[in-house]
Amino acid sequence: MALFDIFRRSRPIRDTGALADFIDENSAFLVQKAIYEYSRARAGHYSKVLFAEPEFHAAVEQSRWRAYPLGLAMVAEVADSVLYAHRGDDRRHELNSLVAVVLSVFDRYPVPDLLGETVWRELRTDLERRLLLIGLHPPKRAMDVPEPYAKLYFDLMPIHEKLRGRDFPTTHNYLKVTLCNIHDELTRRMDAGAVAALLGVRANPEQASAD
Repeated sequence: MALFDIFRRSRPIRDTGALADFIDENSAFLVQKAIYEYSRARAGHYSKVLFAEPEFHAAVEQSRWRAYPLGLAMVAEVADSVLYAHRGDDRRHELNSLVAVVLSVFDRYPVPDLLGETVWRELRTDLERRLLLIGLHPPKRAMDVPEPYAKLYFDLMPIHEKLRGRDFPTTHNYLKVTLCNIHDELTRRMDAGAVAALLGVRANPEQASAD
């Protein structure tokens, strides 16, 4: 998974390879930032001690890998909304091409040892299902994208549920704000017409980006 890095690269996005990198980096940023910051906030003065515990480190790793497909789905939906105005007549084909790009990002990573092959395959299947659902409704505003994901994401926090308090609205708002920022950055950096045209021609992101 792309490392949590607030100084993410800002190169132009003109092909599906660059789009895949953007989706990877921002999906990792989206899910990891809140997991780390929420855990530190909940642990308070004991955060350094907690993060040094092998058991808690393992719990954080489980959380971020399970949350990563949710991040991919959310950022993909933001990308779909940015690309929508430049779509051709065959939205289904173009959406299938975007799905292929996102799944290729998921497939960059080996099976996490903490999850195992079966769980990792199940997460991929669920991600593909969520991506295909994007085509069943008009594009959403970035702030509305987290609605079906926020509770699933919050439940993955590596903090016992009895200690979470009433923090769900804060996490939900974090997802809204961050996805709006991701939407703005993608709009600024991407040549949406060129990328949409590539998605309309090929489903293979490596082929398209090589042209």
